Amino acid sequence: MTFSATRPARVGIIGTGNIFDRYVNGMARYPRLRLTGCADLDHARTLKAAADHGIRAYASVDALLGDPGVDIVVNITPPLAHAAVSAQALRAGKHVYVEKPVAATVAEAAPLTALARECGVLFGSAPDTFLGSAAQTARKALDDGLIGQPVGVTAFVTHSKAETWHPNPGFLFAPGGGPGLDLGPYYLTSLVNLIGPIATVSGLSRIGAPVREVTSPGRTVESIEVTTPTHAAAVIGFSSGVIGSLQMSFDVWNHHLPFIEVYGTDGTLTIPDPNGFDGDVRLRGNREEQWRTLPPVFPPSGPLDMDVQMLRGAGVDDLAGAVDGAPHRASAELAFHVLEALEAVETSSGSRQVVELTSTAERPAARTQ
Repeated sequence: MTFSATRPARVGIIGTGNIFDRYVNGMARYPRLRLTGCADLDHARTLKAAADHGIRAYASVDALLGDPGVDIVVNITPPLAHAAVSAQALRAGKHVYVEKPVAATVAEAAPLTALARECGVLFGSAPDTFLGSAAQTARKALDDGLIGQPVGVTAFVTHSKAETWHPNPGFLFAPGGGPGLDLGPYYLTSLVNLIGPIATVSGLSRIGAPVREVTSPGRTVESIEVTTPTHAAAVIGFSSGVIGSLQMSFDVWNHHLPFIEVYGTDGTLTIPDPNGFDGDVRLRGNREEQWRTLPPVFPPSGPLDMDVQMLRGAGVDDLAGAVDGAPHRASAELAFHVLEALEAVETSSGSRQVVELTSTAERPAARTQ
């Protein structure tokens, strides 16, 4: 089946929470995607979301999955529900794209890619921001040898300050959340795109402030009890021999840290926030006096403001293209590999031992447009 502007993939969304609008507005930019409707366990929320966007409100998740007019299901339920909802959608014969993490645990995620193959459908997963102009510009710089042979990388995941903007961010401070599973996938997925698969992980983690005050406008809770680690540091050993230093924290509110830097034998590459698609990629040779900004390999998706950079949908379009045989870059296999690496930080912290990963992942095919 080929999806195109004249025969778009019909998309149904399960989950109408905080990021629903980001997907609806983001997917509207892709001609081969057409949103048909949505469903949520809270039917009142389904009705409101559908009315806001002029789409169908399904009576239930089962009703959406039973509709032969839905080709792709986008699963943006809470992380603890990701595995069960994705499995249900795969068994219904739908191509599935799930928000990150692909599942809350490696054990839950492990059967899903095999289930997709068994059902003859494709399974994709966020994050998709590595498909943007910034990550792809950095990828080309590395592939072209502009910093020589990569030796090391650093990545700093700092506080999203969700307490100040999310009405009920409790799930971010409970199992299935934390900085690792909330923001870590953006960073590690970007690193695998740049460097290749991960072989080993050694890490330490802890809970910082045990109770968080929620100050967001329209909040539905006043405070949160933290039940998952909020500060972690790890040493990442890539299969290529590159060594990575990773910090992930909901306790770093203010800083002067970079997002991602790659250090090579001939220079350094600095890369903007992988939570967005675009931004300046800068390079400085070992003997150069100044940084220079690299031209993007293709035009940015839009201005560097949060409203645009937080739009989602590139991964869903990537999935629609892969149905017709194009490279499947934002795949569940890649997301599983990243999830195993993130979970290994906690495993290593508990055991005080280096963890060798059992999975691997190909570097996704580079994008040039």
